[in-house]
Amino acid sequence: MPNETNDVILSVRNISKGFPGVQALSSVSLEIRRGEVHVLMGENGAGKSTLMKLLAGVYEPDGGEIILNGESVKMENPLKAQKLGVNLINQELNIAPSLTVAENVFMGNEPGRFGLIDRAYMAKKSAEALAKLGSSFPVDALAGTLSIAEQQQIEIARSIVHDGKILIMDEPTAALSDRETERLFELILSLRSKGMAIIYISHRLAEVSIIADQVSVLRDGAFIGTLRKPNLDNAEIVRMMVGRSLTDFYKHEVSGERIEGRLEVKGLTDGKRVKPTSFRAAGGEILAISGLVGSGRTELARLIFGADKKTGGDIFLDGKKAAIETPGDAIRYGIGYVPEDRKSLGLFLEMSGHENITMNVMGSTSTAGVLSGRKNDAITRTAIDRLRIRIASPRTIALSLSGGNQQKLLLARWLEIKPKAIILDEPTRGVDVGAKSEIYKLIGEIASQGVAVVFISSELPEVVGIAQRVLVMRDGGIVAELMDKKDITQETIMAYATGVEPPQSAFAANR
Repeated sequence: MPNETNDVILSVRNISKGFPGVQALSSVSLEIRRGEVHVLMGENGAGKSTLMKLLAGVYEPDGGEIILNGESVKMENPLKAQKLGVNLINQELNIAPSLTVAENVFMGNEPGRFGLIDRAYMAKKSAEALAKLGSSFPVDALAGTLSIAEQQQIEIARSIVHDGKILIMDEPTAALSDRETERLFELILSLRSKGMAIIYISHRLAEVSIIADQVSVLRDGAFIGTLRKPNLDNAEIVRMMVGRSLTDFYKHEVSGERIEGRLEVKGLTDGKRVKPTSFRAAGGEILAISGLVGSGRTELARLIFGADKKTGGDIFLDGKKAAIETPGDAIRYGIGYVPEDRKSLGLFLEMSGHENITMNVMGSTSTAGVLSGRKNDAITRTAIDRLRIRIASPRTIALSLSGGNQQKLLLARWLEIKPKAIILDEPTRGVDVGAKSEIYKLIGEIASQGVAVVFISSELPEVVGIAQRVLVMRDGGIVAELMDKKDITQETIMAYATGVEPPQSAFAANR
């Protein structure tokens, strides 16, 4: 349980921060208490990360005041903030892979005398800090050999070693598995019980009920409000974040003619991670594939798209066998694929929005190998307007866009091939609440054009919210098909995904 004294350790009063052309924060006031987990939520661009960087000494405020332990302080730089007990763990971890664990824990604060570093002291204190976290890796291991979850523990140990009182975590579960996330939550709650104040930035509503003692919401650089236990309510949090109710959050419409057998998979397997698998997806349908991490969802998608080699099975489009051995084959047959890692596997981050959108159709917009600038510009402008992509210019590079706009950029590219089927693997991962709602509506629009939409997601609320039919995978195969909307529930999906006896209902066909 959180500290019942509810002592305020940190306050920000009327903090403002602007950048050229953007007012990131406008007179924001907030209180952080000892022994509590304070979750900060808001859409991309709401000002969350800017506020955290002000507290951690990365930026200096234009106005306002930071009060720490009752005294006004200036966070002149990250080292000053760390000495005052404030530590920031960014989503992109501050880890030197070629240094040892102990060297990373003390990076920038190495102890010693007469120019000599006291490595024995570093090893001893690092080991003590990691022991408090229940970590098992040695302090002389190179940080680059450890998992992301273990590297996070190094950063948390850094805070403990330097007597940190406030730990700021920015989207810490974004790259973690379910088990690693559970372990992180255990660590956070343990630190909370010892009186540390945790500021936790997240997009994920599901995390709020697990760890939050209070939730504050920013919107467009302004403070909207704070909710405390026991009054935490997802519907109210969404309303505060996006200015509309939760009933509209998953709202989407699928209209138009349903085309049976648009995509059919028969006995598809790689002989290893995916068992012989069969299913159909109709044009005009949103078919979700759910299951735990490692169940084979992504591997199945990659086999359909030709990204991995199949050892058996066939794929049919509109009743005709498709000879798909490579992604190029899949594209020619009219299959699009938005991968789960858009940055590494989907987008060309250093290329412009224009180039990303037109990548798959350059062959059809060129003559004798010469691209038609007029045709490609028209395609780009139409796509940006249609998908409501917020981008300063078609020539703006993809790297500079928010997660939601990057995802819409990737969707735009695949829509240009006029797909018969499109596979969307975790299409809302790392995307803020407002952008998620827009993507759900776009998915409805895509299905309405007769496209078979195969939607893979780990977020059960969105599966329940938008799917018309759900396939559940476990251990590389489909174990259930949920066809009736009233039977598509989080409890039923999870029961099949984990192998637990599902709730009694006359609904699902075991596969």
